[in-house]
Amino acid sequence: MTQPTRFRPELQGLRALAAALVVIYHVWLGRISGGVDVFFLVTGFLITGQLFRATQRGGIKFQPMWGRMIKRLFPATMTVLLATVVLGYLLLPEGRWFQTIREVVAAALFVENWQLAADSADYFAQHDQASVVQHFWSLSIQGQFYLVWPLFIAFIVFLGRRIGWELRRSLVVALTVVSAASLAYSVWLTAVDQPFAYFTSLTRVWEFAFGGLLALAIDALVLPRAVRVVLGWLGVVGLVSCGLVLQVGTVFPGYAALWPIISAALVLVAGSTGSKIGADRLLGSRPLEYLGNISFSLYLWHWPVLLFYLIARDQEEVGLRGGAVVIAASVVLAVLTYHLVENPVRYSKVEVKHRWGAYRFGAIALVPVLVAAGGWQFASQQKSAFAFMPEDPAYPGAKSMLPGAATVPETGKLMPPFAALQDQFAFFEEHECQDSDKHAELLVCATQTMGEPERRIVVAGDSHSQQYNAALRPIAKERNWQIISMGRGGCPFSSDGESAPEDAECASWNAAVADEIIEMQPDAVFTIGTRDVRVGLTEWTPPGYVEQWRRVADAGVPVVAVRDNPRYDDGPSDCVETNGAQAPECSTPRAELLAPEAPYAELTDLPPNVHFLDFSDYFCTVEVCPPVIGNVLVYLDNNHVTAAYMETMSSILDEQLIDTLNWQ
Repeated sequence: MTQPTRFRPELQGLRALAAALVVIYHVWLGRISGGVDVFFLVTGFLITGQLFRATQRGGIKFQPMWGRMIKRLFPATMTVLLATVVLGYLLLPEGRWFQTIREVVAAALFVENWQLAADSADYFAQHDQASVVQHFWSLSIQGQFYLVWPLFIAFIVFLGRRIGWELRRSLVVALTVVSAASLAYSVWLTAVDQPFAYFTSLTRVWEFAFGGLLALAIDALVLPRAVRVVLGWLGVVGLVSCGLVLQVGTVFPGYAALWPIISAALVLVAGSTGSKIGADRLLGSRPLEYLGNISFSLYLWHWPVLLFYLIARDQEEVGLRGGAVVIAASVVLAVLTYHLVENPVRYSKVEVKHRWGAYRFGAIALVPVLVAAGGWQFASQQKSAFAFMPEDPAYPGAKSMLPGAATVPETGKLMPPFAALQDQFAFFEEHECQDSDKHAELLVCATQTMGEPERRIVVAGDSHSQQYNAALRPIAKERNWQIISMGRGGCPFSSDGESAPEDAECASWNAAVADEIIEMQPDAVFTIGTRDVRVGLTEWTPPGYVEQWRRVADAGVPVVAVRDNPRYDDGPSDCVETNGAQAPECSTPRAELLAPEAPYAELTDLPPNVHFLDFSDYFCTVEVCPPVIGNVLVYLDNNHVTAAYMETMSSILDEQLIDTLNWQ
């Protein structure tokens, strides 16, 4: 017997509540609410119920079902993405163009969550600012679910029939196993790598499966009205309070995601109580029902509206009045999209007149977004193309800070271009690198030389050490030295993990680096000697640094430790693009970042072959640390130095390195 479809007004209200929480928490509280998890549960509840009933009627019809999905998702999705491309080109700083283009394409193809998951594992992408389409990660997971879930259900139905199980039993067992496995994986991965766990689809499958189990069991749950009234309000209170009690953005998904999932399930179990004091009376009201109808478009619009507002106003927070403007604009856009875009396509006969009409419509809707993103990519490449010669007197960079250097007139054009900043780190090419046999994640990279190198220098440690490769490579080319890189983002050269506690492999990786160096016996090791050159923090030299230097130095390898460059809360180059190179708000007083004397000066009992270099005078004047020096942008993000600026430091580093090591 086919299970009848029953309209559930509280379900639309639940969607409305989830959407409202997402918007309010994003706009005014700067937090994540857990409302997205409600969308996942509701999607699993609805789709599993539909597939169950379709199977009872004779089978799942994949082609029309996916066609309806395209008609449901594509109109609003592609409309918002196309508008985002246009506004992004007009309003976004050039330094954020490539990241945004990459994510727009990923969002259009419903793989934005995997793009963000990959970025969470990419040290440099971790420094990217939240993009205007970042919120499409949840829609991408839902799109993947719509594609895979019907195939999975059909497979379970087929398997159940082969072994003689009743339909409901087959699905309940399968969904229970999938839910338990996904939840266990989610708990484990959240503990190991929370940023990656947050975006990957596999840690969210259990939320959809939980909704599916609820759809299969809910009609068998017969509870007294009074109990259902209590459950309904418990669910509502749980949803509203989740984001206030939990730091959702840093502890989800894992077991913490059970909070919003169980809360939403309680609301669905409570159902329509018919009570005047039931939560369903509120959730089933016309205003919330309508808000539930537009919730999809509201979710898509609110985030880009919020970020574009902040960018246009050059603010970090919207405030009460600004937030009201953002929400009002988002609601208006959602209403227009719902009535003028979503509904006309959804209720059209496009797939009735033509069997594959919905699929053709999807392709047609996708093309303008991809073409617009491609055009933006071309414009970005044109703007990022530049030819920079460190010897150019118009762009002396660090050389303009040398004693007695002439004042450099402003050129009106800075190097590198803002659009090129994301490519301004000195990476080694793949053919220059090989795996070490001492650690699975240790990559040893080396420059090419003409025959036997005159000197070999190992650059060891995190990205702040590795950025000096841009200054060292020109020296190596001129002097026939070999630069050998052993780098790991966020993992400074240390015997301890005290400076990278979030990286469980950092300590063992560093031990392998030390082993490689001792076996290799290079002429010197080049690394960073301090950390936390930042406003509000005290610069220091961790004991683990010193211990690592001592181990290498005692093996007869000289160590050159460099004082770290300043770090900032926001990207200095972004400030320059918005306010100009001379804007006082883009510079930071030197005294707030650097003490007159480096912290390693107080260290005692160091091996005589441990040396120090301090280039602070090339990152800061006597009074301030500016974002532009000698017409060259100093920073590619909030803490890494551009390769272009490092190249202008090459001759300075060359002289100091030779003097320090007494090389002739």
